[in-house]
This record gives sequence, structure tokens and C-alpha cells, in this order.
Amino acid sequence: MSQGLLDAGRVRATSNAGVSRRTFLKFGVSVGAAAGGGLLLGFSVSAAAQSAHRAGVKIGDAPPALPAGVFEPNAFVQIDRKGLVTLIMPKVEMGQGVYTAIPMLIAEELEVPLQSVALDHAPPNAKLYGDPLLGGGQLTGGSTSIRYAWQPMREAGATARALLVAAAAQRWKVDAATCRAEQGTVVHVSSGRRIGYGALVDAAAKMPVPSEIKLKSPEQFTLVGKPTNRLDSPQKADGAARFGFDAHVPGMRYAAIVHCPVLGGTLASVDETNAKKVSGVRQVVKLKDAVAVVGDHTWAAKSGAAALDVKWNGGEGSTLSTKDIVDDLASAAQKNGAVAHKEGDADKAFGTAKHRIDAVYEQPFLAHATMEPMNCTVHVRRDGCDIWVGTQVPGFAAQAAQKATGLPIEKIAVHNHLIGGGFGRRLEVDMIAQALEIGKQVDTPVKVFWTREEDVQHDMYRPYYYDRISAALDDDGRPIAWRHRIVGSSILSRFAPGAVENGVDSDAVEVAAQLPYAIPNQWVDYVRQEPRTVPTAFWRGVGATRGTFVVESFIDELAVQARIDPVQYRRDLLKEKSPRAANVLEVATRAAGWGQPLPKGEGRGVSVMHAFGSYLSMVAHVAVDHDGQVTVKRVVCAVDCGMTVNPKTIEAQIEGGVVFGISAALYGEITLKDGRVEQSNFTDYRVLRMNETPPIEVHIVRSTEAPGGIGEPGTAALAPAVTNAIYAATGTRVRKLPVGTQLKQA
Repeated sequence: MSQGLLDAGRVRATSNAGVSRRTFLKFGVSVGAAAGGGLLLGFSVSAAAQSAHRAGVKIGDAPPALPAGVFEPNAFVQIDRKGLVTLIMPKVEMGQGVYTAIPMLIAEELEVPLQSVALDHAPPNAKLYGDPLLGGGQLTGGSTSIRYAWQPMREAGATARALLVAAAAQRWKVDAATCRAEQGTVVHVSSGRRIGYGALVDAAAKMPVPSEIKLKSPEQFTLVGKPTNRLDSPQKADGAARFGFDAHVPGMRYAAIVHCPVLGGTLASVDETNAKKVSGVRQVVKLKDAVAVVGDHTWAAKSGAAALDVKWNGGEGSTLSTKDIVDDLASAAQKNGAVAHKEGDADKAFGTAKHRIDAVYEQPFLAHATMEPMNCTVHVRRDGCDIWVGTQVPGFAAQAAQKATGLPIEKIAVHNHLIGGGFGRRLEVDMIAQALEIGKQVDTPVKVFWTREEDVQHDMYRPYYYDRISAALDDDGRPIAWRHRIVGSSILSRFAPGAVENGVDSDAVEVAAQLPYAIPNQWVDYVRQEPRTVPTAFWRGVGATRGTFVVESFIDELAVQARIDPVQYRRDLLKEKSPRAANVLEVATRAAGWGQPLPKGEGRGVSVMHAFGSYLSMVAHVAVDHDGQVTVKRVVCAVDCGMTVNPKTIEAQIEGGVVFGISAALYGEITLKDGRVEQSNFTDYRVLRMNETPPIEVHIVRSTEAPGGIGEPGTAALAPAVTNAIYAATGTRVRKLPVGTQLKQA
């Protein structure tokens, strides 16, 4: 089942890289009439389910009762006799602004006010709603939403517009070329006659689909590319928006979780006597590695959980420490890996080079620590199952329910909600599977929730990475050879095994295997080393975050070795191979005042990145006091993300990414002792506070290239800009994150 979402407002958006018209037409364009009247324009010839118009429904609310005879194909534009446009949304909103940006694409080509486009969640169905940029899965992630939507959504709107114009021309018995669409109406230019879309939908549904669709050129855009306020902001501001934790089902109970504190451990025994004495506690549910206390409300559930007397089997992981993980990685780094990129003859170049530099970089486990902790509400019955959750993977959620309950997929309903922070954590369904196991033992709907402490200590973490990197330099200090070995967990081997080719996890080697710099001899390989008992998962641009830190830090080291300004050093290596990267470097450094003098203890650092289809350069200005305390005073970013949909969203995404990135670079670290995660809450897993947040400037480079992603680049490019600035301020090279620990040790 889908969920009602939005009815009005304005937007922010990202940039994109499009799906081709060939891909769009492969899925097909279907046009038909709703049984109750209306024009249906689908992205797939496969038909679908029934649904209602959702005008006026608050974000995350359950949909109203369906009117009889409303036909809803998959991923489509629907226009009713009142002229309301409904978009079935294949992507999930988690703060990135797609519930405004994608409607902007439809509204632009359809020639309707943005406020007249209503949204409805797409039901789980990868065949109908899959993203070809993500292997066909029904996912929201990888900064692909606008890249995925750019072409097909515009073509859907343009096709609907053409059909409506043709229907009006037929009614007036005039040439369609003499008519134009305008603000939800069709106008006959010479006579001034005008008719609304709602009056045309029945006739338009009978018109043949045009074989050629003419899209607007960028200079014709009236909405796309213009700064637009987000549609969902008012409801988020006044509390009307519905997130997963806001789900409420009549008669539901609440379940608090207590996990085995040792990662990979199991439940030995539990004495529930005291827990059941707590007023409002209904039952205790035992799982393989956890215990759930079910109560009438959250306080009863939490109080009951605190009263449990639990014994655990820690198993082999009960003595595990962070040092053990690092030792495993260091040992694995001595092995040859799967070749991710080979160019020229690196061995020969290293053998003849007079100068070389070697380094080892380390990056820690990181938690997602989303503002909305993990939660899921389920109602498991013999005849069906309902799930209320905020998830990046509604299709996977349905599959998890099918596996847990044995029910056929058509008996499973996923009610997707807004997400209070995803960052890759909600690409996983472990929490949903756990809730279902509990729900099978509870005879009412039950909301399963994790406390912040459970969330931090039982996350699926960004992997610990260990990089060995070397460069051979000519007499002028320019790199003539580059060797880079990446050692770490392979998330794709678990999440999408088919994406791992010849032993190379393409995410783990992202950025590292596609340098923007002109270096004639390169060898990049990957050694898979899974951390004992520690579950790993995607974390806001996993490969690009770890790869950019290592590559851009090491490029800075080479510039210092060559005694060349780091910006000039990059210019020389970028100018021929990557002019777009060179351009954002110029824009960012000029805006940041690169080269202007700074007080003692302050410095500027730079990074350049090409990932997610976008080019980005970042300059950080930092100050370091005599105790090694780092303060980020200013961040300047230039981004070329191709064609832009909403500049406001680009700015917001970069700003949010920078805050997320500073938090990780300065403070982010998950450590293990005796098999247990030592951090537990924001007290010891810090997030940058408002008063610590520096001014952030975002400069968007105008471009006519295909749109690129923007949700993750701001985070990915931040750390090396900060650490390079620290070197400029102190002469201390940071090769191990987080920064604070490193400077104290130095």
C-alpha cells in the first residue's frame, strides 16, 4: 500500500545525470483513462494497483479510502477531471528535497503550477519502480534520485502536455501547433480561447501517444533551475509531517529492545520476574541476540527493559578490540589485491624513480547516529502483515516480511513514512526483520524502538579502512607513478553481490580507482578484509568519503615534497585530464582567498573530487590552539553538478554534508573493547553543535552537462580539506582520523 504525501508548496532540488530516452521508452509510456475519469500517463506498460487522489493528505498519513474505479499504473502522472496532477513517487524523502525537485520536473514540462502537483508513495515493486542507476533496485541512495528522474519525469510531463494540447486542438478543430499549454490550461493563441486540463483528460486519454516528444530547452525553463522553497518544510516545521516514529495504529503496544552488548553474542537466559512487575508491561519476547519488553506505552517498555536480569553468551567476540581489527587490516595489506585500476607500468616507473613517498592512512568505524533512532511498527496476522516504517528500501522491507512470515507478497503492506535521517542506515532491513520476529509473538500491532544507546552500539557501521599508498616523483616533484592498496570490508558483497567484479568492490575503490589527475603509471588494488563480528554498511557516500580523504591528503603530501603550492600542484595535474575539476578548483580557491595571509596557528586546505557525476572543490579555513583543539572557521565549496533543478537544495545539501563531514572528521569514531562498542550517545559520539558550525559558502557553477548527484559530495570532500588546512596551520600531517585524537597524540 502506498501512503499519502504532499499537496502543495514549493521546492529545493539536486542535480542529475539522466536516464536516456531509449531506457525510458524501453519501459514504455502508457496512456489511458481512469475508470472514474482522468488521464493516466505511466512509466511502465505493466499495470498496477488502485489508489486515490491524495490532495490535502498530510505527509506520512495513511491514504483515505479509495474511490471506486480509480486506476493507477506504476510510476506515473495522473490527472483527474478537476485538473489535479498526482505523481506516484518512486523515491523516498529523507531531507534531500526530492519531494520537491521531482515534482518540479513534472510541473516544468506539463506547464502546471508546482503547487498543483500532489504526491503519493510508490508501493514496493522493483520491476516497476526500480532505479537503473542502482542496478534496477527500488532504492533511494547513491545521490541518484534526480539523475534517475531527470529524463523520464520530464518526458512524462511533456507527453501529457502534448496529449492535452492535441485534445484541445481536436475540440476546437484547429492545428495543435496553434495552441500552447499554460498554467494547467491549453490556450488557442490566435483566438484566446482557453480550457483547463481537467476538461480535457477524457479526450486526451483517447489520443495516440506521440512518437516524438519535444522537451524544453534550458532557456525555456520557468521553474527548473530557479531557487524554490521546499514543499515539505511547512509540515515539518509545524509538526504535521509524519515520520516512522510518528506511526500510530489503534490498539498498538510498544517494545523496547535490549541487545547483547557483545557484537555477535547471543542470549543465554533472562529472568523477567522484575520486568513483569512494572505497571503496563505485557510480555517479554526472547530473540537470538536480544530481548524485547512489550508494554502499553514507551515508559512501561523502557522501565521493564531496565528491570530485566539477562545473561549473555559473548562467544569469540568477547575479547575483541579495535587494535585486533587494525592488526587484521595491516596484515591483509601485505597481500596482493584484486586490481581495480591499471594504467601504464607502475612497477617499472617505481624502479627507476629517484624520489618516492609512502604513507598509510586509517579511517575508523563510524555510526550513522540518525536523529530518528531505528524504529518499526508492525502488525503480523495470519491473513496479512502491515509495516509502518521510514525506509530507503521499501521493496526489501516487503521481502523481509515475506521471509519472516511466509505470507505471499500481495498480503504484505508497507506504509512508508518520511525518514528522520538515513545516511545509508535505512538501506538495511535488520530492524524491520527484528520487528517482524517480535510482531509474530504479539497479538496486537507493536511499535519496536531502539533507544539512542542501542542505536549507537548496535548500528551497522561504516567500515574501518586501511590504505597503503605510494608515489614515485620526477625531479620536479611531479608524480610519474602511483600505487594504492585499499583494505577493508566489502559492503557490496553482502548488499549486491552482482556488483562485485573480479574481486573488486566498486564502492570501496570509488575515487581511488578514477583519479582526476594526469599520472601516467597507476596501480590500484583492493584487499577484502571483513572485521570480526562487526556488521558494516553504507554511510553517506562510503567509497567517496574514504577515497577522497586518502587521495587528496596524499596529493597534498606530494605538493609539500615538491615545494609547490597545493593549488598550483593540482592545477598542473588537472588542466588536461579534467577541466571541470580544474574549474571548480579555481572557483573555490578564488572565493576563499587562497594565498592571502593568515594569523599564526591558522591555515587553509583544499580538496578536489569527482564522484556521483559531480565535480566539487572545497577549501577549509581552520585554527588550531596550543592544546591541539581544532576550530573550523570557514568552508567554501564550488560545485559543478551539471544541470541544476533547484539551487536552494544544492546549497542545503552541501551545507548539511559539510556539517556531517566535520562531525566525522573531528570527532567520529566507534571503538571496541571486550567486543563491545564503547560509545553510547551524542555525549561520546559527538555531532557538531550549532555554535561550532562555521560559515559555509556554496558556489554553483553553471553547466549544461548531464545532472550529477549532490546528496553525498559535501560530506565526502570535507575531511581532506580540513586535514590539509591543519597541516598548513601546524605542520602536522593527519593520516589517521578522527582529527582530535591525532593532534593530541602529536
